[in-house]
Amino acid sequence: MVRPVLRTAVAAGLVMALGTGFPAYAGETTGGDQGTTAPDQPNQDSGAGSGNGTIGAHIRIDQSKAGSGGGPTSTTTSSNANWKPPVCWYEPMYTSEEYEEFIKTAYDGAQEPAASYARKREEEGYRKDDKGLWWQVQFRNDEYTDACPVTTDNWEIWVPPADPQPDPNKLTPETLSELAFNSTKLPAPPVELSPRADRLIVNLGTRVKFKGDFDRVWTTASINYKGVQMAATTVATPVALKVEAGTDDADPATCTYDLAKGKNGYTVDSEDAGCNVTYRRSSGTGTYPFKASITWKVTWTDSADPDGPPQQPALPDGLSTYEENVTVKEIQSVNR
Repeated sequence: MVRPVLRTAVAAGLVMALGTGFPAYAGETTGGDQGTTAPDQPNQDSGAGSGNGTIGAHIRIDQSKAGSGGGPTSTTTSSNANWKPPVCWYEPMYTSEEYEEFIKTAYDGAQEPAASYARKREEEGYRKDDKGLWWQVQFRNDEYTDACPVTTDNWEIWVPPADPQPDPNKLTPETLSELAFNSTKLPAPPVELSPRADRLIVNLGTRVKFKGDFDRVWTTASINYKGVQMAATTVATPVALKVEAGTDDADPATCTYDLAKGKNGYTVDSEDAGCNVTYRRSSGTGTYPFKASITWKVTWTDSADPDGPPQQPALPDGLSTYEENVTVKEIQSVNR
């Protein structure tokens, strides 16, 4: 059951959205964030550094170690610019008795249209004679900037034990997989330039060193509340390293290494890969934006087991990026 202080917060959010008309709105985030409510157990972490934490009311996010070497990590970027994680979804929240208490407490003294909503639920008898649970809409955050398909009629939905026509926004393993993808932290490519970024020379080859190995990363989103148990695990496997010199005046301007699994994880031998960079023109008084990015093949399972059978529909590839401004100088020689 949601704590009393959280009941007030939930009601305030719902009343605020109800008061602005419908559909209601929820905001964009980058993952590992909390929604409009919080779980009964203390929140471990908001996901800022590890990908672990909570989302919504009772969804737990747990991630494997994001690479080796303790390097920087960042939230996964989708390779598909049109892909968006779920804005909102329904989670199991109340028994009939708990729902009656919630409505009477949270909507006490509420103005329209929230007052009418509370009266409607009271007239329905809170489904106290039926078997099932009340599921409540949850958001990735409470900024209400993206459309969520809920109205003043369905902030909560009644879900019987056997649900003949599931609501399209009801929580499913597929939804959990998308939330897990959106919360995944991936290590930046561990690259090092030789010579250093501030000492590159025109027509002198620059080796792009790939420092260290790292393995696949998996993230599990799960819920275990009021007898509802489900989980999904996204598995991100590094497959390619792309190098971009930052200018067309380089040979090559872009190139890609395939990553191979070695004894200690996935890596590449950049020295023998034929993909080091030679700059053909000085950067003058400025710099070139050198970039290295790793493409991660992402699959998902409908359990907490990363080695379970992959499920459909497929998730987009993930990207993690390292960027550095490089200075390329030209050595002048004098002929006598």
